[in-house]
Amino acid sequence: MPDAAVVGSGPNGLSAAIELARAGLRVRVHEAEPTIGGGTRSAALTLPGFVHDVCSAIHPMAAASPFFTGLPLAEHGLEWIHPDIALAHPLPDGSAVAMVRSVDDTAKGLGADAGAYRRVVAPLADRFQDLLGDTLGPILRMPRHPLLLGRFGMRAALPSGRLPFRGERARALVAGLAAHSFLPLDAPFTASFALILGAAAHAAGWPIARGGSQRIADALVATLKALGGEIAASDRVDSLERLSPARAILFDISPAALERIAKNRLPERYRRALRRYRRGPGVFKVDYALSGPVPWLAPECRRAGTVHLGGTFEEIAAGEAEVGRGGHPDRPFVLVAQQSLFDDTRAPPGKHTLWAYCHVPNGSTEDMTARIDAQIERFAPGFRDLVLARATAGPREVEAHNANCAGGDIAGGAHDGLQFFARPVLALDPYATPARELYLCSSSTPPGGGVHGMCGLHAARSALRRSFGIR
Repeated sequence: MPDAAVVGSGPNGLSAAIELARAGLRVRVHEAEPTIGGGTRSAALTLPGFVHDVCSAIHPMAAASPFFTGLPLAEHGLEWIHPDIALAHPLPDGSAVAMVRSVDDTAKGLGADAGAYRRVVAPLADRFQDLLGDTLGPILRMPRHPLLLGRFGMRAALPSGRLPFRGERARALVAGLAAHSFLPLDAPFTASFALILGAAAHAAGWPIARGGSQRIADALVATLKALGGEIAASDRVDSLERLSPARAILFDISPAALERIAKNRLPERYRRALRRYRRGPGVFKVDYALSGPVPWLAPECRRAGTVHLGGTFEEIAAGEAEVGRGGHPDRPFVLVAQQSLFDDTRAPPGKHTLWAYCHVPNGSTEDMTARIDAQIERFAPGFRDLVLARATAGPREVEAHNANCAGGDIAGGAHDGLQFFARPVLALDPYATPARELYLCSSSTPPGGGVHGMCGLHAARSALRRSFGIR
């Protein structure tokens, strides 16, 4: 009989299980799908020999994670590959902004905004681990570095367009980074996404996992098993009765799913709060098998692991605003990853993969394939001629693959309004539920989405304190 059970084997579920096992507890992880990993799975989605990342592809927060960096993941086969250029952002004039590890070298490509970029980003990159220690956790707690957090927070609370950049190049770079929030760019706190992701590029890079994102999950599983933990795949938990008695049960699932599974074990007031928790926009994703590398106009894009497609700040802002209104932009903001340029395990010799998605309203049924193709072709004429096969996934398919991604929401819920802080409720311990043995450890808890394991870590520590008296 386990001391603790974890439902869901995404990075947060596995991280929670590892932290519990490190405390000497017997832990069992239950995963509904045949493959472990949640958002860090890889599969042959198009043609034989092509390895595609099913969800997460580029991993700045995993490389920087205070939890992951303390685990022996490299000993269990995880190898990070750092592209020459972390991020390229092509512009309508055929040029591109390049984000590289050096703050100075990145700033040099921003023209008149070079000085402002150094002033804003360099202090955050220089003390990035201190910053993460205060931002990747519960909102209601005393920071260890209040001056640093205050310096970050003054700008982080702004809409992204109010950061102190005036030129087209710097503003376009900020727009692409801020759009990772899934919010209209005039929304408060969109600047926080731009600042964190930008600083991460300089402090830790935006790496890919050799062999596929599945290798992250595999390394976490191997770490857990080395500590004596157990994994049960193809083991769907749809009620508490499906689980053996345990002193703590941690759920790496959505608030709505927790409410359905726990039912009357939770008081009605808390259940109402879980039901009110709002989903964010969805994604429409296309995976490509290509006969050659993408023929980008801008040479920087040919050396970048990630490419942000959308043009100017104004173009990206218009597209994300359209999604926020429930529409489908003709020119969507498209996030592109080209892992096979740097990892020869991803495709047959001479061939390549491409990973791309855009934002759509939650639950959308619109086919965005042609619009994603057109955005790539816009900045890489001749791209369509290289396509050997496509695998498309709209919100329904995304949810079918991972039930946590309801309506195609891969971010664990909307980040707007009070929900930016109240994930899933505003509390000193947002991981604990009113039922003493039940905890939530998914990306619907602080610090939210991303492959970093910190939601799982904090939930596990909550369970150790409350259910086991271990501090």
